[in-house]
Amino acid sequence: MAVFRGRASKAGEAKVAGERSLLLGIAISAIGIGMYVPFSLVFFHHVTGLSFTLVGLVLTVTGVAGLAFMPLAGTAVDRFGAKRVNLVLYGIRALGFALYPFASFPAAFAAVALVTALADRSFSVVQQSLIGEVARGAARDRLQASTRALQNAGMGAGALLVSGVLALWGTGAFTHTAWANSLAFALAGLLVGRVRPVPAAATAAAAAATAGLPDAGYRTVLRDRPFLGLTAANFLTALGYSALSVLFPLYLSTWLAAPASLTGAAFTLNTALCAGIGVLVAGRVRRSGARRTRSAALGALLFAAAFAGQIVLGTLRPGQAVTLAALLVIVVVYTLGELVHSPSGGALSVSAAPEPVRGRYLATYQLSYSLATALAPSLFTALLAVDGRLPWAVLTAAALGAALALVRLERHLPAEAVYAEPPAPVAGATPAAADGAPTPAEDDAGRRPATATAAA
Repeated sequence: MAVFRGRASKAGEAKVAGERSLLLGIAISAIGIGMYVPFSLVFFHHVTGLSFTLVGLVLTVTGVAGLAFMPLAGTAVDRFGAKRVNLVLYGIRALGFALYPFASFPAAFAAVALVTALADRSFSVVQQSLIGEVARGAARDRLQASTRALQNAGMGAGALLVSGVLALWGTGAFTHTAWANSLAFALAGLLVGRVRPVPAAATAAAAAATAGLPDAGYRTVLRDRPFLGLTAANFLTALGYSALSVLFPLYLSTWLAAPASLTGAAFTLNTALCAGIGVLVAGRVRRSGARRTRSAALGALLFAAAFAGQIVLGTLRPGQAVTLAALLVIVVVYTLGELVHSPSGGALSVSAAPEPVRGRYLATYQLSYSLATALAPSLFTALLAVDGRLPWAVLTAAALGAALALVRLERHLPAEAVYAEPPAPVAGATPAAADGAPTPAEDDAGRRPATATAAA
């Protein structure tokens, strides 16, 4: 499969208005997230004084409720704009963490946790929509890569910061970290408020493409079979994203009988690579002119290679030194797959969504991540109970299926989604048919011909 097709122009990589503020806000909020997510049960237990059992039950119930709220968040984005909804969610999170130290009764904790969970679960939908609102072309891919790198670095820094605070002042410092989280989210909101959406003139073509639709709700999304296929392919890949945090530790301790310290080493290596070279890897892919579908498929293939490596390692089960070296190599391959797939897959979903209903489209797409995250623990543990290599075999097949689906969907998606930069015209061909771009005749699978024509 040909992945690269010449260099992209520099024009699509122009800075967006307020980009530095946007990225700084994302980094600050990621530090806030890192200050509580790795310690969530312990964090809320010490902040509220409630039992671990009650805290765990409340977080589970409110988390599920947050998933149900995602479609409403998509509707809000389409009605009020991603930037406005993004600022509201930052405000809710800031208020929630300011109130947590006072939520010492079960009902109060449940109320604050519910409102905060609604904002947390919906945030990925709104942030993806915001990237589509403020950037176009290759700038979307760059922002996707920068956002992921900053989130990894920020969360690592936040976890390290809290570890140091706890070492100095003990668990009583959790209350102060809650207020620090509140301040971080408030500051992030102020910074993101400085970003400027793309001028209306630049989005006129996309708006015209969907202006004649009789319905602009979720029925529009459900009729768009290529986008639903893209969402299904992402679900298969998203199972692989859950492997490092859910399956890997269990596999090490049970099937390989390896020391638990290897899990920490793998996480550290993955985080360091994502934060350190994520932007460089994504930039190399972007400047090569790779079609987003094919670079995302390449990332899925790297996932498949890493998972197949786990099968080989689980079959041979060599000595500890060889196991350590092999695991680190596998984690590097896995991380490269993550770095190649994530920016391209994210920009692909944003650009494939018609602008007037982008929020609803991305809410549907993000549900594939949420469903995979919810399904992964029970699926992996059931397969692992049969054979330690079986979950890796399922993940290998899922990643290969995702790669194949992405390539097959390529001709049914709008050209502006497939390419970060429009393809160069081919002599004797119409612009829409150049270099494999989608044409209206090819959109019998459900994509609106008007959208494909406008995009091409």
